[in-house]
Amino acid sequence: MRFNGFHAATLGILAAFVAVPASAKTISVSATTPDANEKLQEALILAVPGDVVQLGAGVWKLVDGLSLDVANVTVRGAGAGEGGSVLDFTGQQGAGEGLLVTSDDVYLTNFAVLNTKGDGIKSKGADRIVYHQLRVEWTAGPNETNGAYGIYPVESTDVLIDSVYVRGASDAGIYVGQSKNIIVRDSIATENVAGIEIENSYNADVHDNIATKNTGGILVFDLPSLPMQGGHNVRVFENIVNDNSTPNFAPKGNIVASVPAGTGVLVMANRHVEIFDNIFDNNGTANVMIVGYRYEQNDPKYQPLPRQIVVRGNQHGKAGYAPKFAGGDMIAAAMGGSIPPVLWDGSGDAIVLDKVGVLSLNLPDVKTPQSEAKPSPADLSKGTPPAVLPAIKLPDAMEAKVR
Repeated sequence: MRFNGFHAATLGILAAFVAVPASAKTISVSATTPDANEKLQEALILAVPGDVVQLGAGVWKLVDGLSLDVANVTVRGAGAGEGGSVLDFTGQQGAGEGLLVTSDDVYLTNFAVLNTKGDGIKSKGADRIVYHQLRVEWTAGPNETNGAYGIYPVESTDVLIDSVYVRGASDAGIYVGQSKNIIVRDSIATENVAGIEIENSYNADVHDNIATKNTGGILVFDLPSLPMQGGHNVRVFENIVNDNSTPNFAPKGNIVASVPAGTGVLVMANRHVEIFDNIFDNNGTANVMIVGYRYEQNDPKYQPLPRQIVVRGNQHGKAGYAPKFAGGDMIAAAMGGSIPPVLWDGSGDAIVLDKVGVLSLNLPDVKTPQSEAKPSPADLSKGTPPAVLPAIKLPDAMEAKVR
């Protein structure tokens, strides 16, 4: 298993996304400068394509959120740990994110964002964005008043999240929504409601991460009434998913508020998802859950079934000993103290090739659009898996940034 991790040594930067203009420059900003908040925002406004905004070492006491809308800009700190560049939003006056990016070809690297009132770092409509060696943390630990998302790219094409650390998000630590061509790797998500979440997205690889002490480790969801839906082609592989036992602290009404504590990987209403070569251990509800969307919704185009879900080649440790769903404790008692590591609600179709027990709840059918026939549920230990999904390939210039 390849794992560079959040604490990996800083690696060289080898290339820019596009040709750097002759006027490109480095704009250095110090944490000790008077009016540091204003000076940093000014640097982000005045930057031109090709510029580097260099954050000095130290703790930045910030009261307002930051924004960047210039393409092909690098924001680089002096490190994301102690002694590095720490953007501390404990005194933030508004309820927004710490940093909002709305431009393409942006590279964010080597700094920390702490205690934002809203999301930590958000990008919207920002194609070819790289999040690298970052830390986003709510330092008091799990609390429903924490910001919803740590790392939060949405509505983007080509997203790379590499070697980040996120702790304490009241929704998802690392979240990618309504996007396509995504890689999330070599990262740590701990003490969030959802450690890593891929939602309403196409073509994603989630690998070589550690998801531990969350409510749910890794979620692959597709939800109704969003502009982009029909999530599909997601690979979850070579991750360590263990001890996801934190009680759910999401605000009421949030979809992840329904995630049972002790969930390893949860797939809901997605198509063609492969879960393979992961290490699961000590997830009290289940190592893998496969479910349909069972909430009231009025979207005639929405497909609520999980389809073509494949679980293969994983290592399963202790699981199912403290299931946190209605009736779960009684089922576990009837089965000798624990339920099997793989839990399926009975909707859609899935193939489990791991040599472990599978519990199907055989719940009532999920309503499907009239235009789509329901797939016949596959035998969970037999059948022919769908074609293996290819690896996600991002532009070479994006990969060069983090080598």
